[in-house]
Amino acid sequence: MKAAVRSAYGAPEVLSIKDVKKPVPGNNDLLIRIHATTVNRSDYHVLTGRPLLMRLFTGLFKPRLASTGCDFAGIVEEVGQDVKSFKAGDQVMGFGDVIGIGSHAQYITIAEKKGVVSMPASITFQEAAACLEGAFYAIVPILRIKPTQGQNALVYGATGAIGTAFVQYLSYYGVSTTAVCNTKDFELVKSLGATRLIDYKKEDFTKDKERYNYVFDAVGKSSFYACKVLLKEKGIYSSSGGRLVDLLPTLTTPLLGGKRVLFVPPNDVKGGLSFIKDLIERGKFRPVIDRIYPLEKITEAYNYVATGEKIGNVVLTID
Repeated sequence: MKAAVRSAYGAPEVLSIKDVKKPVPGNNDLLIRIHATTVNRSDYHVLTGRPLLMRLFTGLFKPRLASTGCDFAGIVEEVGQDVKSFKAGDQVMGFGDVIGIGSHAQYITIAEKKGVVSMPASITFQEAAACLEGAFYAIVPILRIKPTQGQNALVYGATGAIGTAFVQYLSYYGVSTTAVCNTKDFELVKSLGATRLIDYKKEDFTKDKERYNYVFDAVGKSSFYACKVLLKEKGIYSSSGGRLVDLLPTLTTPLLGGKRVLFVPPNDVKGGLSFIKDLIERGKFRPVIDRIYPLEKITEAYNYVATGEKIGNVVLTID
């Protein structure tokens, strides 16, 4: 099979497309023929090995996994003898974790109990791929918080894969949402459910006079200290960036009873994906796709993601 592989950390140019051995499913595994995946911010960190803390999980001196990629949409080609929930021919979508599962390839194997669910019939493989990595990272804190109608929230970085998901989830729960993004993208985020807009290029959103139940940093470029003033009493701040500056308040603020940082480990992947699938089928969530690249142009896809300018998702098609 063809796969994007590398032997060292580095810029996108370390990747090359090579013929590698096709995986064989174990007794509890699915063999999946991948039709679409994404290139995302998590993949870029895994590719470059930065921040360096990631290497505790991905390999200190060189990557443990040769191929990159953490999500997929495709067709089950074969199942292990103990698999009960899927059969050959099923259309599925799934997500591994920030470390990656090598899904920038024609085939992968994944355990039945891991993060894989059947695909909604109403969407394409490319659309399904755009409902995974960013959508999952956004749903984790949302399911923990369970916001209620009448509350309000601010989403910083509202046009990325995580940000567009946040806006849609908050709209689903009836939360009034202020989206921080570029003016050129105002119509997009309004169509996703944003009720108020701030152009970060024209004003400092941390000086906003509104006070919020929730502030979500979907790009990991702010901090609890910068956003604390925006929160109501007992308001919650959550960031997708995991910055070290937020480590102390993450540990201490939940104990103090006031404004706090929420950190939820990204577990129960199958449960999160099932929730997303349900919203898709009910017409409450739609994927946002910026660009689509073939596997052979994966270097271009990574370089575009590296600009920080992508809107929603960058999808990679696997022929």
